[in-house]
Amino acid sequence: MSRDMPVSPVPTQPLTHGQLLQLKRWNTPTIYNGWEQVTKMDAAAPVVNLEETHDFMPQMGPMVGYAITLVIEPSNKSHRQNLDAWSGYRQYVAAQPGPKIVVVQDLDHPRVLGSFWGEVNANVHRALGCVGTIVDGAIRDVDEMTNAGFKALARRLCVGHAHSIPVRWGCEVEVFGTKVIPGQLLHADKHGFIAIPPGDEVGLLEAAAQMDKNECETVIAAARSGVGVDSNALLQHLNQAAAEFRHRVQQQFGGKGEH
Repeated sequence: MSRDMPVSPVPTQPLTHGQLLQLKRWNTPTIYNGWEQVTKMDAAAPVVNLEETHDFMPQMGPMVGYAITLVIEPSNKSHRQNLDAWSGYRQYVAAQPGPKIVVVQDLDHPRVLGSFWGEVNANVHRALGCVGTIVDGAIRDVDEMTNAGFKALARRLCVGHAHSIPVRWGCEVEVFGTKVIPGQLLHADKHGFIAIPPGDEVGLLEAAAQMDKNECETVIAAARSGVGVDSNALLQHLNQAAAEFRHRVQQQFGGKGEH
């Protein structure tokens, strides 16, 4: 089998399917705001994409799932010699708990010579419990992938598939400048993605919802209600609202929010 030694997967997923569905109701920046409050890591830690992504199915909204990982190299014809690659890879995909997001590192980066994704692979992976992909390369058949209910964040579209064969899987990958290991909880939408560090999943949903509530009830409310108000009065109102926001975050999380 053509694969590296597997990375130890993240321990059993701590969130229920209902919690995952609720996470899907928020955009990815809101999930980041919640993560910032529950983690011990720095807010600038590289857990989000460091390079630009493109969401080719924004109408599908966010996707949430656990990472399964794959490495491809469409330019390299020699990978076709591994006749067991497809069966071994699909067995790996089927064995992982879902919902799953396929995170694909394209070794041809920054060139794009072919796409692993198209109508066929989207339907196959959807049947295996995958909801979408984050691929540091290209996709094709974008309308057909959408019809399959399979969301994709990628660099670009392309026409051909070249030699898009599984090379390694179940290993650490790097996509859009960010490292991802199998089993990590992922949240992605048109803004990009966040790979939740192991151990930070618990409390994430509640923190994201609370941070959104804090913003809506303080600074955003002050700004919306201040339209047409004298500028000095508005500034005072905004400063008071910002102070209230910081007080709430301090009381709830120890204070990491900034407004």
